[in-house]
Amino acid sequence: MASNISPSAFDKEQIFGMAEKEMEYRVELFNKMTQTCFNKCVDNRYKESELNMGENSCIDRCVSKYWHVTNLIGQLLGSGKPPM
Repeated sequence: MASNISPSAFDKEQIFGMAEKEMEYRVELFNKMTQTCFNKCVDNRYKESELNMGENSCIDRCVSKYWHVTNLIGQLLGSGKPPM
């Protein structure tokens, strides 16, 4: 038999607060990744209106590595294991 237990107003507020913090974290992570990869891969002297093949490849690798490391750190912190 299923019980009809609904979260209290405090629980809902706490859940929304956690969701808001998570969204802030994701936006900050995205902004840091964008800035880091842009600074690393794009020349300060804009010669063309679009990214060239080298810049595109660099950004693709940079973003891939950034997400990989971020996920690895999250897993290590979540598991409580010391780094390798």
